[in-house]
Amino acid sequence: MRIDSSSAGGDGSAARRDLYRYATAEHALEYLLVMDLFTQSLLTDLSAAEVSERATDAGRALSVETAEERCLKLVRWGNLVSTTRDPRVPTVAALQRARNRFQASRLGVKVHHQVQDLLTAADGAREVARELLGSMVQLLDRIIGHASGSGETEPDALAADVTTVFSHHQIFTESVRDFYAYLSSVLSRYDLAGEEYSTFKTLLLEYVDLISSDVSRHAPAVADRLVRLRPLLPAVLKVLAALPGLVSADGSPVQQSPGRQLRDWQELTDWYSGQDGASGPAHLRAAAEQALSQLISNAKRMLATEGTGVPRRDDLLHLAALFQAAQAEEADRAFCAAFGAYPARHLSGGPEEPDPRVATSASWWETDPVDVPVSLRERGDRAARGRTSRVPAAGMAEAQLRAQAAAELAARQACAAELAAVGEVNGSRLSPGAREMLLDLISQAHSQHPTAQGPLEAVDAHLGVAVHIEHTPSRLTLVLSDDGRTLIHDLTLRTRAIGGGLASSDPAADGTGSSRSSAPPPGGDR
Repeated sequence: MRIDSSSAGGDGSAARRDLYRYATAEHALEYLLVMDLFTQSLLTDLSAAEVSERATDAGRALSVETAEERCLKLVRWGNLVSTTRDPRVPTVAALQRARNRFQASRLGVKVHHQVQDLLTAADGAREVARELLGSMVQLLDRIIGHASGSGETEPDALAADVTTVFSHHQIFTESVRDFYAYLSSVLSRYDLAGEEYSTFKTLLLEYVDLISSDVSRHAPAVADRLVRLRPLLPAVLKVLAALPGLVSADGSPVQQSPGRQLRDWQELTDWYSGQDGASGPAHLRAAAEQALSQLISNAKRMLATEGTGVPRRDDLLHLAALFQAAQAEEADRAFCAAFGAYPARHLSGGPEEPDPRVATSASWWETDPVDVPVSLRERGDRAARGRTSRVPAAGMAEAQLRAQAAAELAARQACAAELAAVGEVNGSRLSPGAREMLLDLISQAHSQHPTAQGPLEAVDAHLGVAVHIEHTPSRLTLVLSDDGRTLIHDLTLRTRAIGGGLASSDPAADGTGSSRSSAPPPGGDR
C-alpha cells in the first residue's frame, strides 16, 4: 500500500485516525458493544432505544440516554452516520424513538473488523501459507492460456483467476509478515534459554528453512509467468474492463478489485522479480539470515564463561514476590541479603585466603584485597568447570536438511518412474511407495471433480506421471505389494509417463512441484 505524503498530515488523515479513538477511549467496552450491534448484519439501522434494548438482551445494561450519547460520539468520530426515516408515525412517543437513527459508516465497519481481529488474535506464531505459491503458478498458467488462446475467452473465469492470484499473494505476504514479527519478538527476549531455546531453535532451523526453500523454488516460476504475461496484459485488462462493474453515482472513484489496473501487475512483478529494489524473496532471505545470526548470538551468550551468563529473570520474579509478601523489616533484610548491601566491612572468602588470620571485623580499607575466583564470584560455588561446548554450526543442520530433502525427492522420483512404467494397473506389483502415490492421485482426482461421471486423469507434472481413471461398475482392480494386496472397486486404472516431468527427463529440470487432474466438460463424451 502506498501513502501519499502530501496528505499524510492533512485534515482527512486526522479524521481517519479518529476512527480508532473508540477502542481506547473511556467506556471503550460500551463503544465496542455498540459497534458490534451495528456490524452484526448488513445495513443495520438502529435508534438509541433499540441499541439499549439489544444491549440489554446481550446481558449489558445500557440506558437509552447513555446509548444515544455513545452513538452521537461515534458519529462525531466518523464510525456511525445519522439517518432519517419517514416521520409519519402514529404517536409522539414513536416520533421521539424514530427521530435519531444511526448506521455504521463504510470506514467504521472496516475499522471495527480490524479492531476485532486485533483483540481476538492469538499471541503465538502464525503459520505461513506457503502452499499458495505453487497454486499461483497454476493460476498464472491458466490466465496466460485465456489471454493467448485462439478461442473465445470466458470473462468470468478469467476474472476469478486474476482475483485469486492477488488474494493468494496478499494472504502469503501477510502470513510471512506476521511470522517474522513473531520471530523478532522472541529473539529480542533476553531470558530465552533452556528447553524454550531448544524448541525455538528447532522452529527456526527447520520451519524457516522450509519457507525459504519453498520461496526459492516457486518464486522464479511465478516471476517467469509474470514476465510472459506482461505483453498479454492489455488484452486481459480489456476483457476485465468489459465486465459489469460498480459505477459511483456522483462520479467519485470506485475501489476496484486487485488486478484490474496495470499498476497492480507491475507491483506484483516487482515483488517476485526484484525490480526497483522491491524483491520480496531477497527480503525473506535477509530476514532468515538475521534471525539465525541473532539465535547464534543468544547461544554464545548462554554458553559464555564470563559476563552475565544465564539471565536471572525467574530469580528476580521470585524475589519480587518475597518483597510483596514481607513486612518492612523483613523486606530490608531480604534486600541486603539479595544485593549484598552490607556495611563497609571485610568479608572472609574462606580458608583459601592468603592470610586467614584476618578477621571479618577488620576494615577492608586496611587489608589486602582478596582474589575471589570467577566461579565463586558469579555462581556462588567453587565447583571446577571444564571447557564449554562449542555452538554447533548452522551449516551442518542446513546440509542435513538438504540431504534429507534430496533423498525424499529421489524416492518420489523412483516411485513415479515405477508407477508410470506399469500401464495397466490391474494385477501389477508395486512398491508401497508407488502404491501410495497411485492412491493419492486417485483421491486428488475425485476430490477436484466430485460429480464427474466420465473418465478422469490425475497428472503430476513435476514427477512426470499420469493416471487415467475410468468408472467401470463391478470392476475390481488388484494391486500387489510386499506388504499386502489392495482392491479398488469400480475403477479401471492405467498409468503413463508424460513429458517435461522428473520421471521422464533430467532430474535437475525445473518444475513447479504441482499436480492436477482433468475431466471432460459436462457436455462431452463420457
